[in-house]
Amino acid sequence: MTARTVVITGASDGIGAEAARRLHEAGDTVIVVGRSPEKTKAVANELKVASFTADFSQLDDVRKLAGDLRENYERIDVLANNAGGIFGPRQLTVDGNETTFQVNHLAPFLLTHLLMDRLIESRGRIINTSSIANTRFAKFDINDLNMEHGYSENRAYGNAKLANILFTTELHRRFSDSGISTAAFHPGVVATSFATGSTTAMRHIYRSVFRFLLISPEQGADTLVWLAQSIPGVDWVSGAYYAKRQIAKANPLAYDAALAAELWEKSERLVGISSGSAERP
Repeated sequence: MTARTVVITGASDGIGAEAARRLHEAGDTVIVVGRSPEKTKAVANELKVASFTADFSQLDDVRKLAGDLRENYERIDVLANNAGGIFGPRQLTVDGNETTFQVNHLAPFLLTHLLMDRLIESRGRIINTSSIANTRFAKFDINDLNMEHGYSENRAYGNAKLANILFTTELHRRFSDSGISTAAFHPGVVATSFATGSTTAMRHIYRSVFRFLLISPEQGADTLVWLAQSIPGVDWVSGAYYAKRQIAKANPLAYDAALAAELWEKSERLVGISSGSAERP
């Protein structure tokens, strides 16, 4: 059987790196994507696989990444949109978007769009790393996606993680008939460098003596690997949100189909995509 091609963003450390290791060991052709050239190259060298670097706070980096992937790979079977983080205080990217929203939602939204024809040809799957923050912190305003009002780092992160789930459900609605399967998941509270670039109180948990309460990156990668390896439609339901390999309860807004469609349309405009062009970039 031909090895599957698996693209994992945010794979320079944490659950992304662990997922890359496990999927590589299983025989997949894994492509490691990360922001840090040094850390990304280290993981790629360890596994003897290809790697690409991209800073998701710059949409031109995302466009270049997509172009490089399309040039080098005729098929993509799994796209794991795992890159993300929490940033603050509030700042705009060079593209004019609030940083947490762009890195966690708009960048993977654009990357997915630019690779969609490859994914359709492979009847591929798209896995989006969300977070329980979608229920704990989100106060989502579709008319204020860049959070000009009522900004906090936690709220920005919660909103972005809710956007990941809305993106997942809308991907399913638009592309399931084309063979695409998609899921979002909460990895758990993982002992990584998460929140380092923020001033949120959450960063203290990841650095303090309470770090021993967190799960390991290996444990955090489990649901991602399961979604990548198991059979959609048999082992898991496309369009759903998971935690610990089980369908999980998300923010009530995550089930609003009209909101998901509106977020898609607004996201298209924010990343410069013509409406209705997602099937063929």
